[in-house]
Amino acid sequence: MAGSQDMFDAVVMADDRFHGEGYQEGYEEGSSLGMIEGRRYGTLHGAKIGSELGCYQGFALAWRCLLHGCTTEKDSKKMKVLESLLGMIQKFPYDDPTYDKLHEDLDRIRGKFKQLCSLLNVQPDFKISAEGSGLSF
Repeated sequence: MAGSQDMFDAVVMADDRFHGEGYQEGYEEGSSLGMIEGRRYGTLHGAKIGSELGCYQGFALAWRCLLHGCTTEKDSKKMKVLESLLGMIQKFPYDDPTYDKLHEDLDRIRGKFKQLCSLLNVQPDFKISAEGSGLSF
């Protein structure tokens, strides 16, 4: 009687055992795939931010060279905003993805870039696409 009781328990408990094993296998596979997908997303998003900041920096450096010899009051204001933008870009924490104010700083840089474009009277259009990224005027 004890042998048949153990066999009955094994049949009844099989559902729980298979459920537990299936859950564990699914959890492990999901964790692995989640890491891969997260790494891919992080790389793509980081590259977009880097490309955007690189365009802003190149834009600002080019205009700094163009405005270097100008001494009017308007040009002085442009240079001040331009140097502020370059300083913000240089201080941006490129290598710290856990920086809690990353998006706030990025928004400030975008705002400063828009301010500079307004002062320079240019209408840039920053685009990120499959072909590449860049500024167009």
